[in-house]
This record gives sequence, structure tokens and C-alpha cells, in this order.
Amino acid sequence: MTVITKISVGKKNKSRYNIFIDKGNGEEFGFSVGEDVLIKMNLKKGKELDELDMIEIAFQDDIQKAYSLSLLYLSHRMRSEYEVSKYLKEKEYGDHVIKEVIHKLYGHGYLNDLEFAEALVRTRINSGDKGPVIIARELKEKGIKEDVAERALDLYTTARQLEHAAKHIQKGTKQKAGSSIIEMKRKIEQTLIRKGFPGSIIEEAMREAVIEKDEDAEWESLVFQGEKAHRRYSKYTGYEYTNKMKGALYRKGFPIELIDRFIEEKQTETGE
Repeated sequence: MTVITKISVGKKNKSRYNIFIDKGNGEEFGFSVGEDVLIKMNLKKGKELDELDMIEIAFQDDIQKAYSLSLLYLSHRMRSEYEVSKYLKEKEYGDHVIKEVIHKLYGHGYLNDLEFAEALVRTRINSGDKGPVIIARELKEKGIKEDVAERALDLYTTARQLEHAAKHIQKGTKQKAGSSIIEMKRKIEQTLIRKGFPGSIIEEAMREAVIEKDEDAEWESLVFQGEKAHRRYSKYTGYEYTNKMKGALYRKGFPIELIDRFIEEKQTETGE
């Protein structure tokens, strides 16, 4: 039987206590525990400890250490249950310890996956850059359960999604030289998909947006792309030249009437 012979406050850490024991061969240092474990396990001089007591003391002390680490981890920003569990696993705590710590954190209000998810969604909404598809993916990566994620994403209303999609559209209409209006629209749609907006929102936002380009600007863009295509296909003549030029410019989204006009002017210029 092991008997506690002395308890002293730690020299470096005043919140921990050094427990000295006697196993029958005289006093020796046994272990150290936090104050909570000292009180919970009713550790005091003269108390006898068996093997099961020692196992439980070590278990409870691990819980307290892991709990303190979790509070420090949570002090920087809100975390999900999954993030805290992953962090403790990286610190090499066992599943039973982590389970107890998570339960304790929930009980004291330090963990709440719904509040965490809602806070993340609000932050992403306020940034105005990402759509709900990407946010949902991010919540999943944080270990948020699907039903909790859906409740949090309700904060991202259709109106706000359309508002943010419209900003991307407005930004995308600052067209670069050489792009047709069709290609510009295609690129805007691709941007909205990449940013995580669902198809229904993209369709409605594009329908409501005013995306225009005057004829002169469209012609200038076609000339820019046409000259590039001509340099590529100038070695061809006749039907083959015309066919390749039309295919290249049509894929860029230019209307066939402008393509025909450019090819005719180019052939007149080159004397073909």
C-alpha cells in the first residue's frame, strides 16, 4: 500500500502540488497534481492509495492539464469541437481524456459549435467575397455537423448572396482589352462559381445585372484578337484561312457579323 507522507507547493508552478509517498521503503517523490485534482481526489497526508487510485489520479490530472491547454487554445479565437479535439490529439492526449475535456468545455460554455458556425458565417458574409458553397465546405473542414452548418448558413440570405454576387459582376465588367462581351460574361460566371455561389443565385444575379459594351469597344476587342489570330493563321489561304479565323474568333465570343467584317477587311488589306 502507498501512503502520502507530504504535500508541498510546486516551486516553479504554484498551482501544482508535489505529492511525496512511502511504498514501504521510505519517503520518495511520487507525482505532482493540480489543485483541482488535489481537492477532487481528497489527497492529504496519511491517505492510503492503491493501484486504482493512482490510475485515477493520473487520469484526472491529464484531464486538468488538457483542459488548461484547451482554454489557452480557445483564448486566441473561437474554435469548433473538432479543432479542439484535433489539437489535444496532437498533444498526445488519449480519446478518453479528450472526451472528458470536451464535455467540461461544453458545460462551462467555452464550446458551442452552433455559435462558432454562426460567427464564421457572419465573418464571411461581412467580407462579401465568398458564396455559401465555399463557406459550407469550410464549416465541414472545421468538423461542423451538417444540420448545424445548415442552421448557421441560414444567416446568409438570398438577398445578401445576390448583393455580393452583384459586386463580383460589377468588378468583372471592368473589361480588359481584347475580350468580347460574351467572354466577359463567361468569365464573370466562372468567377462566381469559383467564389462559391450556387447556380440559382448566379443566374438571377446575371439576369438582374446590366452588362453592356458599346459596338466600338466590341470592335476594338475583336480587332485585337483578330490580329493575334491572323498572325497565327496567315500561312493559310482561302477557305482554310477563313475557317480557322472564324473558329478562333467565335470561340472568343464575338458575333459572326463582326467576325465576317474583320476577315473581309483583312483579306482586302492583304489583297487576297
